[in-house]
Amino acid sequence: MNCTTQVHYKRFLRLKQEDYQETGYGNNFIFHLKCNIMNLSYRWLELYFPPRKIMHEGSQNMKDYMKIYQEWLANPYFDDKTKEELRAIANDENEIKERFYMDLEFGTAGLRGIIGAGINRMNIYTVRRATQGLANYIIKQGGADKGVAIAFDSRHMSPEFAMEAAMTLAANGIKAYKFESLRPTPELSFAVRELGCIAGINITASHNPPEYNGYKVYWEDGAQFTPPHDKGVTAEVLAIEDLSTVKTTTEEEALKSGKFQVIGKEIDDKYIAQVKAQVVNQEAINRMQKDITIIYTPLHGTGNIPARRVMKEIGFENVYVVPEQELPNGDFPTVSYPNPEAAEAFELGLKLAREKNADLVLATDPDADRLGVYVKDTKSGEYIPLTGNMSGSLLCDYVLSQKQAAGKIPADGEVVKSIVTTNLVDAVAKHYGCKLVEVLTGFKYIGQQILKEETTGKGTYMFGMEESYGCLIGTYARDKDAISATAALCEAAAYYKEKGMTLWDAMVAMYEKYGYYKDTVKSIGLKGIEGLAKIQEIMENFRKNPLKALGGYEVTSIRDYKKNTITDVATGEVKETGLPESNVLYYDMNDGAWLCIRPSGTEPKIKFYYGVKGTSLDDAEAKSKAVGDELMGMVDKMM
Repeated sequence: MNCTTQVHYKRFLRLKQEDYQETGYGNNFIFHLKCNIMNLSYRWLELYFPPRKIMHEGSQNMKDYMKIYQEWLANPYFDDKTKEELRAIANDENEIKERFYMDLEFGTAGLRGIIGAGINRMNIYTVRRATQGLANYIIKQGGADKGVAIAFDSRHMSPEFAMEAAMTLAANGIKAYKFESLRPTPELSFAVRELGCIAGINITASHNPPEYNGYKVYWEDGAQFTPPHDKGVTAEVLAIEDLSTVKTTTEEEALKSGKFQVIGKEIDDKYIAQVKAQVVNQEAINRMQKDITIIYTPLHGTGNIPARRVMKEIGFENVYVVPEQELPNGDFPTVSYPNPEAAEAFELGLKLAREKNADLVLATDPDADRLGVYVKDTKSGEYIPLTGNMSGSLLCDYVLSQKQAAGKIPADGEVVKSIVTTNLVDAVAKHYGCKLVEVLTGFKYIGQQILKEETTGKGTYMFGMEESYGCLIGTYARDKDAISATAALCEAAAYYKEKGMTLWDAMVAMYEKYGYYKDTVKSIGLKGIEGLAKIQEIMENFRKNPLKALGGYEVTSIRDYKKNTITDVATGEVKETGLPESNVLYYDMNDGAWLCIRPSGTEPKIKFYYGVKGTSLDDAEAKSKAVGDELMGMVDKMM
């Protein structure tokens, strides 16, 4: 087995292991993994571990993939490197089908897919097409004179995709403001509003494996696009059937026309100033800045420079960056995939933390919008991971407590969260007299709520968060900001340490104050054409056979966001959800328990979120396990 084959082989095994572990088949996979499989071929493994999914050839409006494949090979518009890649799969019809059976679709975060040739892959041609669709929509909206900001991360092809997007915009008479080098997602969100742009583009696949890249679209409010703009842009993109008709130009011509500008330091400085402005207790930092030790890793992504800059400028002196993960690298060589939710992302950071006796360990994902954290428990000496629900709730409580002490919580203060986020933050908001506002999954809807407050004059944004390790303290950006969250958690650590508490102590104190909330998410990966069909099948199964009870809890109401209905189980009364249409089912249960089921908008997965409230950590754990076991037992029968 040559080196290239081994790389693909190992990646295949990783992806397959994820699939099996997520569906409860982890032990089965490990058993087979031990059977001398290094002597087996990659293709044999594909057959040996078949996808657990069924779909008919004619479903999902499948395109004539062989015809489109041949068109790509024949059309002089496509470059020789692309054609060479396609010729290499000439004898693999399944691979051709996967690449050409459908167009790469927009989800909750825009465009995302595997890098490669084909209409269902991320490449310069699908990026051009997406940008042409965006340009067409911008022109129809009368926003061509405002320009578009463009950022990109450390992934393979990110600089190239960013430049292609800029050249397509320039060719359409729309000015492109492209960052000189990689930048975090929240800075792109900030730049859109700071530059007065009509839209923004960010080239990133967030925490996905290295073979992926993506294309996020932002609107003029700085948030990722929401209805009607998402549907409007998507319609324009889908209307482009011949990719060779897309406009483009050269950098020289774009500069000459005044439709291309490179941006950098000026925006950096303004963004960092806004992040620093979110500090709520600088005095606590000043008193404890020498006593807090911080380990940080950007996981080979965009967070390194801005996160270190902010921590230094607000006063923290003992900050150590994990050297093996410091520099940008699209291969993400130290992790199987760069996800701050995963324990492996912290292995090197925790090693360094033990050497330095650090107070906390922080990790940002490649585009630095999500933050993972481990905090030291001085009683056991161990480092304890905080979920996104835990760290977000902890920050919400800290920020609101400091603002309350300063008399800065207005009567119309609002805390905003996604529907799949912990109910712990509901209790926090209530304690500080803030209204709790729920929105659909996707931080763009939190951004949309900020815009609503600004345009109506009703409500003052205080804090926003979602369970997927993302939050936003101020309104300078309209996407989650791991740079700001990094600074805020360090600030909170300083505040509590002065009181003789660790961040884990503060978390336990919150549980004692508000209740022992336990929130869990499980996901099942179902890749490819058949996987998409299976996900829809599972959703419809739950829709047609609504739950009455789960894990010892009784269902009290059912929210179907696709049908825009909330049904009271006891009375049969039906009312509207008040939120946009989305393929989401939500079950309210007694004693504060809940379950939410939805397909992922960014990955080929179906996700199950559930939460309970216990009388202790052990009680909450037991109640959560009962819900999870019964739920996944039901799902197994559907597979």
